[in-house]
Amino acid sequence: MNPASAHAAPPDPPKTLLVWDRFIRVFHWALVASFATAWASTSHIGWVHKGAGYLAFALVVTRIVWGFVGSTHARFANFVPSPSALMQYLRAMAQGREPRHPGHNPLGALMILYLLGAVMVIGITGWMMTLDAFWGNGAVEMIHSLTVDLTLWAIAIHVAANLAGSLRHHENLILSMVTGRKQLVTSSRPGDDLSAHRPATAPSAQPTATP
Repeated sequence: MNPASAHAAPPDPPKTLLVWDRFIRVFHWALVASFATAWASTSHIGWVHKGAGYLAFALVVTRIVWGFVGSTHARFANFVPSPSALMQYLRAMAQGREPRHPGHNPLGALMILYLLGAVMVIGITGWMMTLDAFWGNGAVEMIHSLTVDLTLWAIAIHVAANLAGSLRHHENLILSMVTGRKQLVTSSRPGDDLSAHRPATAPSAQPTATP
């Protein structure tokens, strides 16, 4: 045995945890691009607007499927909160002691569910407006337009919440949706240790040190 190796310093602890798999990251930014394209082309309802809208709808359908068969943090069972868990989180948040979550926190989970549902409503009503049976139907047009407007506000709140969370927890949450990784940080605040959420039975999900 090499004497030097016997006294070698232990390796540095892992710095990040892989949270968002490749599908989630591609889905997220593809949905951003398709929704933005559909909204920007609203003044001319042509193939660009319709194509972007149908793509957004298809992306949401695949995301829903992935929510049942995908990786740990992509599954609805992992992040959709129960009413009691949501209330507990809100109480902790009011006291400035809300725990860190490796994936979506309870409020973020509600936003994700709204956005997925809203894009489906927008896509379905948009398709209905192309059919003779619903051509010029005021109710369908109102639902379509109102859902788009509400979703734009929801997107603004979603972005603002991520920016605020990034500042509060000293972590770039938007960058984590690019790299898929979140920092392993232990602080004095209860629940702030992301390492506590590492899966014990899934080696592939174990954190790895960034280069």
